[in-house]
Order: sequence, then C-alpha cells, then structure tokens
Amino acid sequence: MLASSYKNCTKGIKNIMINFNKEIFKKAFLAGIFSAFTIGVLTILTYKSALGLFIAGSFGSSMVLLFGFPESPFAQPKNVFFGHLVTALVGVVFVALVPLPLYINIALAVGVGIF
Repeated sequence: MLASSYKNCTKGIKNIMINFNKEIFKKAFLAGIFSAFTIGVLTILTYKSALGLFIAGSFGSSMVLLFGFPESPFAQPKNVFFGHLVTALVGVVFVALVPLPLYINIALAVGVGIF
C-alpha cells in the first residue's frame, strides 16, 4: 500500500512539473525581483539617511499589487499613491487631534482610512 501511494504521489508531482508555465514564472520572478529592490531601497532610505521614515507595513502588500498584478484596477499608480496619501493623513489626524489612547486611535484610523 505504501509503494502504491508513493507512485501516485510522484505521478502527481510529475503532472505538476509538466504543466509549468514559463511565462507565469517569468512574471512572478520579475515581480519578486522588483519588489525586493523597491523595499530594499525604501529600507536603506529609512535606516541609512536622516530623511525620515520611508518604509511601512502596507508597502509590502502594495508591492504585491503593483508588481504581481499590474493590470488590476487597485494596482494603478494613482490609486496606490492617493490611497497611501489619504490613509496617512487620516492616521496623522487621529493621532494628533483625537484625545483617546493610542491603541484606540490606531484602530479607529485604520477603520476610517479603509472606509
């Protein structure tokens, strides 16, 4: 029984390897390279310069959208730029002007920014 399940397993793996699409792999590879480069540059600007904070957690998901799914409406440059701009402004307004504890301000700012 073990031998037959091993054969079925290797047969399934061979079928997966045969259906390997080079074009999809090329797109995924380039998306990974450009994402790593972009995040790397932002990290260097954040930690090696006095220019300010350039990297944030949302940039990782933005790289997936921009380089992984460039034809998606959410990945268009104006949507990414203004989305980050608006949510950053909402965050600053909440932290600076709303007199609540920080953990509540952050949660409220995320909710309002998504809305």
